[in-house]
Amino acid sequence: MPDNGRFLPRLLGITLALLVLMVAWQSIPLIQSILIGQKVEPRVITPRGSLAEDELSTIELFEAARGSVVFIATTERVVNAWTRNALNVPRGTGSGFIWDESGHVVTNHHVVAGASGATVRLADGRAYNAALVGSSPAHDLAVLRIGVGVGGPPPLPIGSSADLRVGQRVFAIGNPFGLDWTLTTGIISALGRELPGEGGGVMQGLIQTDAAINPGNSGGPLLDSAGRLIGVNTAIFSPSGASAGIGFAVPVDVVNRIVPRLIAEGRYVPPTLGIRTEAQLNDALSSRLGVPGVFVLDVIPGSAAAAAGIRPARMTPDGAFLPGDIITAVNEQPVSSVEDLTKATDRLGIGAVANLTILRGEQVLKIDVTLQPGG
Repeated sequence: MPDNGRFLPRLLGITLALLVLMVAWQSIPLIQSILIGQKVEPRVITPRGSLAEDELSTIELFEAARGSVVFIATTERVVNAWTRNALNVPRGTGSGFIWDESGHVVTNHHVVAGASGATVRLADGRAYNAALVGSSPAHDLAVLRIGVGVGGPPPLPIGSSADLRVGQRVFAIGNPFGLDWTLTTGIISALGRELPGEGGGVMQGLIQTDAAINPGNSGGPLLDSAGRLIGVNTAIFSPSGASAGIGFAVPVDVVNRIVPRLIAEGRYVPPTLGIRTEAQLNDALSSRLGVPGVFVLDVIPGSAAAAAGIRPARMTPDGAFLPGDIITAVNEQPVSSVEDLTKATDRLGIGAVANLTILRGEQVLKIDVTLQPGG
């Protein structure tokens, strides 16, 4: 009698051995091709056809603007506590762009603040030591100058920020995390945002965008779909320090007002009436009351506005808001927002007399105020 206890395991072992031999036999051609180096052709490329129109326009925009964007590396002078030797050590990096054919470069104030030196590198690889021309911490703007001479990159075309609309496409070019000449795209997410500035001030009227902006993008340009400068990327809102889809840019109308002052005078001192306003609250009051103009919320004691008798808004004992003077025009030019008023006084300058059209209750008054240096 056969011993089934021994026969079945042997039968299974033989069966498995036969299966292994069959698989090995079928694999012989593959093994042979590896051993003898049989030529294996790459796969045939599938033609993709033409690029889409929006892709072509984005590529064209980037290639046209890239040469005008610069990489900025700053250094800091450090004194060795033991040897007393002074050394220049790397401090940080940022972005900027060519402003004019005289070699002026615009960037953020915070990119160069506290630095002992800065190097500007162009897209073609040329690098220049930069000199600080002027800076405005309140607007987070700074101007450098490089001796690029003839054959420098062209300035970026200037657009307008007054007519921007939420939802339109925007393009940011910069050097995030030191990764030079990076393009990111998105839309305008909101307008008229406010952020705390240096010295306790507030930067008003900022553009909010979801185009990816990261550390190193600061000072780089924000462009519209026509390739025009519409803002200077300045900040992000992010708990982690990286892009969270909420970035901010200084509007180009502000840039175009401040930068010429920095180039001419080295600093920006705003002319002021001596009143306090608030952009978002002003817009809300104007909309609710149906009165276009700038609501005077407070008058600074000892200011030109106080001397001229400008009256501020006030609160009644029961908490009701009573409007004070409302500025509707400067030198016969209508103003309907805080930004309009700022532009009007900037055009006049410190020491000039601003003829204000004031709505005071039912009365329309004309009051002259001499503009004084702001803080």
